[in-house]
Amino acid sequence: MTTDLGKTVAEPVQQADQLDYHQLNALLNLYDADGQIQFDKDREAANQYFLQHVNQNTVYFHDLEEKIGYLVDNKYYDPEVLGKYEFADIKALFKRAYSHKFRFKTFLGAFKYYTSYTLKTFDGRRYLERYEDRVCMVALGLADGDIELAGHLVDEIIGGRFQPATPTFLNIGKAQRGEPVSCFLLRIEDNMESIGRSINSALQLSKRGGGVALLLSNLRETGAPIKHIENQSSGVIPVMKLLEDSFSYANQLGARQGAGAVYLNAHHPDIMKFLDTKRENADEKIRIKTLSLGVVIPDITFELAKRNDDMYLFSPYDVERIYGRPFADISVTEHYEEMVEDPRIRKKKINARQFFQTLAEIQFESGYPYIMFEDTVNKANPIEGRITHSNLCSEILQVSTPSEFNDDLTYSHVGEDISCNLGSLNIAAAVDSEDFSRTIATAIRGLTAVSNQTAIDSVPSIREGNDGSHAIGLGQMNLHGFLGREHIHYGSDEGLDFTNVYFAAVMYECLKASNAIARERGTKFRNFENSDYASGAFFDAYDPAAFQPRTEKVAAIIEGSSIHVPTSEDWAELKAAVMADGLYNRNLQAVPPTGSISYINNSTSSIHPIASKIEIRKEGKIGRVYYPAPHMDNDNLEYFEDAYEIGYEKIIDTYAVATKYVDQGLSLTLFFKDSVTTRDINKAQIYAWRKGIKTLYYIRLRQTAMAGTEVEGCVSCML
Repeated sequence: MTTDLGKTVAEPVQQADQLDYHQLNALLNLYDADGQIQFDKDREAANQYFLQHVNQNTVYFHDLEEKIGYLVDNKYYDPEVLGKYEFADIKALFKRAYSHKFRFKTFLGAFKYYTSYTLKTFDGRRYLERYEDRVCMVALGLADGDIELAGHLVDEIIGGRFQPATPTFLNIGKAQRGEPVSCFLLRIEDNMESIGRSINSALQLSKRGGGVALLLSNLRETGAPIKHIENQSSGVIPVMKLLEDSFSYANQLGARQGAGAVYLNAHHPDIMKFLDTKRENADEKIRIKTLSLGVVIPDITFELAKRNDDMYLFSPYDVERIYGRPFADISVTEHYEEMVEDPRIRKKKINARQFFQTLAEIQFESGYPYIMFEDTVNKANPIEGRITHSNLCSEILQVSTPSEFNDDLTYSHVGEDISCNLGSLNIAAAVDSEDFSRTIATAIRGLTAVSNQTAIDSVPSIREGNDGSHAIGLGQMNLHGFLGREHIHYGSDEGLDFTNVYFAAVMYECLKASNAIARERGTKFRNFENSDYASGAFFDAYDPAAFQPRTEKVAAIIEGSSIHVPTSEDWAELKAAVMADGLYNRNLQAVPPTGSISYINNSTSSIHPIASKIEIRKEGKIGRVYYPAPHMDNDNLEYFEDAYEIGYEKIIDTYAVATKYVDQGLSLTLFFKDSVTTRDINKAQIYAWRKGIKTLYYIRLRQTAMAGTEVEGCVSCML
């Protein structure tokens, strides 16, 4: 829950040194006698948390050798990870980590780490790792025997510049663990073999700790024929129910609940029934409680609504029969008129504006569905093939291909499905980096290691896709924290200028790093030769002059940093290098919502504005916990206006600038005051579409009765 600070002044009922860490943290939500936010009390709370809880519940060892020996012998640490290094190098790495003198800057950061990440005894009662230990084990695991890379990873992670996503930071180096991958995307084709195999895959992937998004657009609609017998198909809803039950059953050793999402094209005949499953008063037979919904919307849908025309919904069964390709692999915008005129394709129509009205109503009630703007996504895609859907957090946008099955459910052809290997940069810390290029190169190599070390044999299509693409998603967080620190208003001209320059520089460094890996290993991602990178068209779409800062303040920030903004010569040189030697990673960037990793990294979430100056979260048995916006102090409060006050236009403007430089997507949450109408939500959707946004994540409404809104977030990428 988030809330603005109340006007209550703290009464001196107890001396500060008599308060426990929870009480000290709660003082964040009370002004002191001078009307100031008590930031120092939260720092005291973090210190007291260690004194009163962590230190008392930590298992101590005489030295590192005894500790690692114990953790390996008792099956806490993976001996294969440690066996790739000399012990002297491991000891030096741990010493390097502890030399940083790391301290959590907030109580919630420390609490989140010890609650959700650190290694505990099997009974869950005592801690076996400090933060530095977890960082070292992650670095050793990702570096795979390269002690120099391990050292760079330790520096970047403890320095707060790079933070691996939760599955990676939680699992790497542990003997009892799930996969280090954040989430997965699967296609379902229009046959029972694919449906059955997908349900099994969802179970297998959930067991390994990843959220799973599935494409439903290819499934035949309710009442479609089966084996030429009319009115036999039950449509997509029963498949959704089966998937929801599967996700609720499977979880990763009880550490992460199974989580799933399903995407459906707006022109699928079951689209209105699909949306109705999230209505508050939906019949229990169709109501979907825990499964996330996403809708894929092509440009033609907006054009039809603009003209107030009806929109036709087409039978996927007939479309595949006529075109010889699954419905999701057909551009509805491109083929709309001919499909309308084709008598062989069954169709029905609804009013386009009514569709958008219903969409807004459901979002108003539930925050769902997510939206993927199909044509915007595919026009920006530099890879051969079609992007058909996204993931649980709406930032993964990669090409997938269908699989084919034999009668015994074995594969006759293994297609390519998608895994997401994520981690994020802290923008403020990255700008402060002594070597911005090395920071990003280290992050790219760390994320590439996640891809290289992932082999999910239980789902061959995931393995096939990962092996061919080496796809990763370097994200960003703490944009608002950085802008506030620099006294720049979010969404202002200076704010947009910085966003443009920063993301252009990140894109350049990501491509340079992936090109270096391709050259070292003599390996390009599969089908590189048919991409816009190979032809040079990707580079031709950018004018390097547009990368340069336009405002004096941003120019001064960049000049005082190690960030190199590429010139025309740099861009031409990179183009030649990529065309000659390729890229190792098919996809490089994706901006997730970030949740727990933001707290332990002392960052504002993703690149959207804060939801409140002091955020309130409900954390298990401890109850309410307060978190101050990073880099906010009593002198710069005016630069930390919350998302509800900033408004959707400035948020969309900011994301639109960043989107130009991100090859995948960005999780974009829209925030509205309680006075919002469905018409306002539709206006925001149209504004986002026109600005070139690729996807929309949640809709958040400020509930004044509660003085805030509960933020659950994406269990796959955030937590």
